[in-house]
Amino acid sequence: MSNIGKWVVDPMHSEVQFKVKHLVISTVTGTFKVFDGSLTTESEDFTNASIDFSLDVTSIDTNQTDRDNHLKSADFFDAEKFPVMKFISTAFTKSGDDYKLEGHLTIKDVTKPVTLDVEFGGTATDFYNQEKAGFEVTGKISRTAFGLTWNGVTEAGKIVVGDEIKLAINVQFTKQA
Repeated sequence: MSNIGKWVVDPMHSEVQFKVKHLVISTVTGTFKVFDGSLTTESEDFTNASIDFSLDVTSIDTNQTDRDNHLKSADFFDAEKFPVMKFISTAFTKSGDDYKLEGHLTIKDVTKPVTLDVEFGGTATDFYNQEKAGFEVTGKISRTAFGLTWNGVTEAGKIVVGDEIKLAINVQFTKQA
């Protein structure tokens, strides 16, 4: 089987997670439940693949409804005005057995270049004879660089929400016929 062609995200076997420090002492983990994307490649090893990924900001889930509602508000994502977060690749280059993914990330009305690490999990054919490819994408972004600037400070001077957001995206693509 050839890897060349178009692949689409299999949401049943993919997840988008993020982690952020809370009060500097603990970490809050969240997910986005609704997302979509594609990968198009002219290369057997996925080098120079073109990747397009978007997610529904209103699908944020930190396992705490009040916090989720605050994150959707104008204090953070302003989901009513900016319901979609987007990533469009500019480069996908081999780095040993894995890859470096560069592209433009848009959160709210701010677009910035980001570089992410990608671990290639391999390809396999499932029970339905569909070819699958798996990738684990990790990286860090600054939330304030994307206009997510809300913050609070406790009486003791502790910052409530950290600036660094750790991303952990496990994505499985299905090859299109």
